Amino acid sequence: MSVIIELKNYSWKYLHSQQPALDNINLQIEEGMFVGIIGPNGSGKTTLAYSMNGLIPGQYNGIKNGEVLVYGKEVEQYSHGELQKLAGMVFSDPEAQFTAMTVEDELVFGLENLGMSIPEIRERLEWVVDLTGLEKMLLKPPYELSGGQKQRVALAAVLAMTPKILILDEPTTMLDPVSRRRVFDVLAKLKKEQHNTIIVIEHNLENLIPLADRMILLSNSKLMLEDETGRFFQNMELLMREGINPPGALRFFHELQKAGYAKDALPVNLSEASRQLMQLFG
Repeated sequence: MSVIIELKNYSWKYLHSQQPALDNINLQIEEGMFVGIIGPNGSGKTTLAYSMNGLIPGQYNGIKNGEVLVYGKEVEQYSHGELQKLAGMVFSDPEAQFTAMTVEDELVFGLENLGMSIPEIRERLEWVVDLTGLEKMLLKPPYELSGGQKQRVALAAVLAMTPKILILDEPTTMLDPVSRRRVFDVLAKLKKEQHNTIIVIEHNLENLIPLADRMILLSNSKLMLEDETGRFFQNMELLMREGINPPGALRFFHELQKAGYAKDALPVNLSEASRQLMQLFG
């Protein structure tokens, strides 16, 4: 797979801040990967997302060192709005993205700005509505929807423009478990059917881990750990020391390992967990 996002010795310090938000980050993200980014509050996760989308330095003042390349091109070399068509951003607060009075108008707003024809818009609208399950909400004002519905509308509005890279900044922070699951169901369909490159910042790991190909841990503005998901969660002592709260199954098998009962790598999905339990207690 080809590398489509690369950060080389990248640091960013906001204006009037004493410490860098990101400090000497070196990272490569390959095309088609589903990448999870985790870390304590204030560790630089959102700054990293904004840097890959061009919002930093485009809309923020600060001091930049190093390089951020998207498709081999420095983010600052893209013309206004060009990079955002390649790397769509979904924010933690969906209302921050809303501009229209109905869900349908919200979904077609970006398509109209792209100059698409009416048949093209109709086809794209049907696709994204089916993908996100918004059929019954098209005529409703987005502000009157539930939190989970609002987040799906925000996600659908970005998806309608078919960016090759999708970046989500804590998309389920304000959602209940059912709504959280529905957002990740959409992401699972995207991974399986569309093969987008998906980058998700998320605190709740139960839904993220089964989808993620790779994981990144940020702490104190530094990249502390980056690896394939299975290997990443073998570093449980480091993760818990950095304030990460792994799912109960991972903590359970970690305790079994420490007690000398489990020898295999920690399971990151239910099928592997079931297999190990059968070996231990079957």
